[in-house]
Amino acid sequence: MRGAESGQNALFSYVSIEARIPKDHPLRTVRRLVDPILAELSPRFDALYAEAGRRSIPPEQLLRALLLQILFTIRSERQLMEQLDYNLLYRWFVGLSPDDPVWDHSTFSKNRDRLLEGHIAEAFLQGVLKAANARRLLSHEHFTVDGTLLEAWASHKSLRPIDPEDERTPPPDSDGDPKNPTVNWHGQKRSNATHRSATDPDARLARKTDGTTTKLCHLGSVLVDNRYSLVVATDVRAPGYHAERDAALEMVTTLESRAGQRTLGADKGYDDAEFVAGLRACGVTPHVAQNIHRSRCRSAIDERTTRHAGYEVSQRKRKQVEESFGWAKVVGLLRKLRHRGHALVGWIFTFTHAAYNLVRMRRLIDDGVIPA
Repeated sequence: MRGAESGQNALFSYVSIEARIPKDHPLRTVRRLVDPILAELSPRFDALYAEAGRRSIPPEQLLRALLLQILFTIRSERQLMEQLDYNLLYRWFVGLSPDDPVWDHSTFSKNRDRLLEGHIAEAFLQGVLKAANARRLLSHEHFTVDGTLLEAWASHKSLRPIDPEDERTPPPDSDGDPKNPTVNWHGQKRSNATHRSATDPDARLARKTDGTTTKLCHLGSVLVDNRYSLVVATDVRAPGYHAERDAALEMVTTLESRAGQRTLGADKGYDDAEFVAGLRACGVTPHVAQNIHRSRCRSAIDERTTRHAGYEVSQRKRKQVEESFGWAKVVGLLRKLRHRGHALVGWIFTFTHAAYNLVRMRRLIDDGVIPA
């Protein structure tokens, strides 16, 4: 017997939002990981808000909403609020009931400075690592480091001379349009020594390899634990010849001091005598790939390091660091940045890799590798 369509005239629902979420949904595991971390951050949140005045959007809900944006690759806060208004799964994860109104998308812009000032992204990443360490997911002994270029939210049209006398001079062959000029840089020299972007002054002209396009970029670096490839430290700075190696040394010094030998795997770009000496001074054994070619017949890494079996293991493990960059750019919205300045880009970069750690931990828990 064919059923008749009854319409959608019901005014009330007697099924809770909790009952509508499948028991085996991946977001359930993620929320079980996130809620204790946000509870530990509550004193930090208290310090960021005034004791009197109008009540704000709970920062816990803001951070859960930002996690949703990263996990589901939602391109903007405006679209995030649109989907949060009708998606019961998103409402459940953020902590809203079906009748709660969603906030305006500009709330993220107004509160981002407050979260940046309180170093919430770094604290959230440390909370994720604390939860990972409690489940024995970190080795604390063997690490990998690498860097990647993050395309800035700026174009070549925004380049202006650094010289104050030429600051107001329009670019060559410009049509004078202040918002979106037509610019022809053909035959004109541009470099980081002579030009800066008016849109994002912290961005620098860079390219990863010869033969590729030069773009305005930031340099993002990560330090990864080799056991389950969890990101333990991040760094964002201007690209440069020594920038990746300087970032690696700085991240290594932030590690908690422990007894025993530590190793650091890296690619050929880190095969530098000064960098290797810096690692040894920190008590870290450099497992750096040897950069030997026709014009460079000697490496900073000699047979005293390469003869050990652990060196080969580090060389195999170091390739997994690329997975974090691939996930962050394809899923985590970092292929083309949507924020400007080292401070804000660094906050987003750190928070995105904290979300990446949560995804890896969720998979390990759901696959039964570790207990929930």
